[in-house]
Amino acid sequence: MLVSWNWLRRYVDLPMTEPELSERLSMTGLNHEGTEVVDGETVIDLEVTSNRGDCLGHIGVAREISVLYELPLRKPQPEPAEGSGKASGSIRVTNVFSDACPRYTARVIRGVKVGSSPDWLVDALRAVGIGSVNNVVDITNFVLMECGQPLHAFDLAKLAGDEIVVRPARPEEEIEAIDHKTYTLDPEMCVIADRDRAVAVAGVMGGASTEVTESTTDLLIESAVFTPLSVRRTARKLKLHSPSSFRFERRVDPQGVDWASRRCCELILEIAGGTLEQGVVDTEPQLPAATNVCLRLAQVERVLGVKVPDDEIRKILTALGCDEQTADVDKIHTCPPSWRHDLTREIDLIEEIARIYGYEKIPDDSPIPVAASQKRPFDEAVSKIRDVLVGSGISEAMTPSVVPADVDELVSPWTDRQPLTTETALLKGAKTLRRSILPSLLDSRHANQAASGADAELFEVAHIYVPPAEVDGLPEEQYCVAGVSGQDFYQVKGIVETLLRRLGIAAVPDVRQVEVHGLDKAWSIELTIAGELIGYVGQLCPDVQKSLKLEKTTTCFELNLDAMLATAHLVPQFRSVSPFPSVSRDLNLVVDEAIRWVDLAASVRAAVGPVLADLKYVETYRDPAKDGEGKKRILMSIDLQSPDSTLTNAQADAMRGDVVDRCNADHGAVLLG
Repeated sequence: MLVSWNWLRRYVDLPMTEPELSERLSMTGLNHEGTEVVDGETVIDLEVTSNRGDCLGHIGVAREISVLYELPLRKPQPEPAEGSGKASGSIRVTNVFSDACPRYTARVIRGVKVGSSPDWLVDALRAVGIGSVNNVVDITNFVLMECGQPLHAFDLAKLAGDEIVVRPARPEEEIEAIDHKTYTLDPEMCVIADRDRAVAVAGVMGGASTEVTESTTDLLIESAVFTPLSVRRTARKLKLHSPSSFRFERRVDPQGVDWASRRCCELILEIAGGTLEQGVVDTEPQLPAATNVCLRLAQVERVLGVKVPDDEIRKILTALGCDEQTADVDKIHTCPPSWRHDLTREIDLIEEIARIYGYEKIPDDSPIPVAASQKRPFDEAVSKIRDVLVGSGISEAMTPSVVPADVDELVSPWTDRQPLTTETALLKGAKTLRRSILPSLLDSRHANQAASGADAELFEVAHIYVPPAEVDGLPEEQYCVAGVSGQDFYQVKGIVETLLRRLGIAAVPDVRQVEVHGLDKAWSIELTIAGELIGYVGQLCPDVQKSLKLEKTTTCFELNLDAMLATAHLVPQFRSVSPFPSVSRDLNLVVDEAIRWVDLAASVRAAVGPVLADLKYVETYRDPAKDGEGKKRILMSIDLQSPDSTLTNAQADAMRGDVVDRCNADHGAVLLG
């Protein structure tokens, strides 16, 4: 932000030197980038952070100086003289895109004489790097640099139908901007249009078809609020940035819209003549009420570590424009000014107090009481999850919560309901709230492969949004942990089981083969604990694998973190260790092909009970010649350990026999050998 020294003196006295002022502003957040002399005038270059859009004008910087040096601020109070006609009779304004333009105002001036600007106006603009065009355009630029509110002047005679329509651009609609380049628009962009065509790209640049020239006699003065997201998206997509878009992206003062409009009209009447029609056409004259912020006085000292007198706190807040609503000995309820949209919380006010009071007044060794915080169970669980997955060679990813519709359709284990979508794409082509993390991770795995990172092992902990059953219901925000890997199904299943054990989930999950959209039916399972669904593990189905052009077979898992936390024991509990040795026995059982290991293991645990110290799956072997068709051998090892005595061989053999009997009864298993 280029600031002219002489221009600043219009609004506040400057008894200090330029180096002193630059140093003071730097210490309070407006970093000094440099100083130069332009035609004998001192110009200071200040770095204005994105939250301080109020300082993107000379009045904003002057206001900051007036607070720091306790000097009076001289802000003009424009009261342009009005004629007999009414603006509402000359122009109609229809706003059908209020999401992008919350407020649009228009004033009409007739009979102006467009020509060259006076020397003082040309010199002021030249100092801040703006060339002179004509008196009307120069005045809109002057007011922009004065208060930070962008304005635009239309040639009223060139507007078809005597109307302004704020609307989305039509598909492939084109406009020639005042830089005399043609731009192709899309419906996500907001335009200012007349009856027939777009005449300006809202918040970015006006159109050449209605620009003010020497033949112009009647003007429409636009002053509006355009939302930062809409302007930023449009400017970046068109690669068209301007002083106006720069300020709208950082928010403008909603109450300053009318002031800027009146100030512009006053200067035009003074310099270019003409008659201002009565009133203003305003699409949103009722501004939303400001929100009060409560400041607890004790918090100031607790946070800063230094005592700031209560009277000084009130003085600083009042100087900043805050309106004190109520106050007592403990706290102040205050309403921040409209130009400070960044003051929404108590800590914001404390930061302002420290900034104005002076950081240099806070001793380096000032004691600040710090209370140790405790991790939430959720944070503890996520930390353990990261340890397991990173230790397994899987890297953490961060992917957007909104995805293209075709990506969301890849895998959907939790629901088959249609996903929710946003009205405006938050990312290019992405409007769908994801129902699963897996599509995002698969898309990332595909992108890594395209960039020669074929073995991208990825996981993510994030929200998914399960669509409601009712049409007007809210989505269920479910925390999940998901991963994609090139390891085989059994390795990934083992990682998931390790993760569950690391969370202190003692229960062995029940496993059931299921059909999941996007996963191979032969290699897809769901995990449940005590009837509660925990998640899914499965290999990607060939069609999805092919559509993503993934070279390796990909195994996926997605677990409901909320459901796991309900049964987790994150703090390890003491368990007594038996001082007596364990005894191992191996079993080789012949069972039907359809028998699953999880069911066989459950029978073993039921037969032995608490004496079972460990159960290990060893291998599966098939020999149709010896065992018959549809049979397989499962080799397992059991460790037996008593808490109060050493088991004898006879006792161990008896328990082994109990296992064989139970497996035979439950599954028709036959002991081999």
